[in-house]
Amino acid sequence: MAAGIPARIKICGMRRIEDIEAVNAVRPDYAGFIFDSTRKRYVPFETARELTEHLDPFIEPVGVFVNATVNHVLGGCQMAGIRTVQLHGQETNEYIGELKRQADFPLRIIQAIRIETRADVQRAEKSEAELVLLDNGAGGTGAAFDWSLIRNIRRPFILAGGLGPDNVAAAIRAVHPDGVDASSSLETAGFKDPVKIKNFCAAVRSAE
Repeated sequence: MAAGIPARIKICGMRRIEDIEAVNAVRPDYAGFIFDSTRKRYVPFETARELTEHLDPFIEPVGVFVNATVNHVLGGCQMAGIRTVQLHGQETNEYIGELKRQADFPLRIIQAIRIETRADVQRAEKSEAELVLLDNGAGGTGAAFDWSLIRNIRRPFILAGGLGPDNVAAAIRAVHPDGVDASSSLETAGFKDPVKIKNFCAAVRSAE
């Protein structure tokens, strides 16, 4: 992250109009919609379309897919009105290339990489996605990974895993990500908490 430029903010797991209202109030850079039906925060494409219609135009909606077919991803993007996808499975560079070749609309790709070893960092460096998101090895656990593994990474990245209002500023100062991502830490009783979202965004923007 360049000095003086705030880290971008991604809030994932939008499910309700109340979630949209909460992010609209503080305007993070990205709002994530999870399209994997095995995940707790899953929403159908039709629901995501309804929600994105109320999303502040400043905020980029992101569709999160896990090991989905190319047709499913592209069809879902068209249905939900989404042009940025996050791949959160074992997708390869060949798969990313096929997505781009078959898309008949401008498509931006974020690839989530589960960081457990230095080999995972090397995979992230070689990803042909526009941006990589580095997460805990288990993915979606709300736990951090060993940040020492990414100390010398040679590309911009979004940091995820275990980040919340109380520790995100320290994380930014420690590893200098270009963006940060949070979901479960911004919830109360299983639903997005507007106060936690507000505090998270404020902490990111105040981090040196």
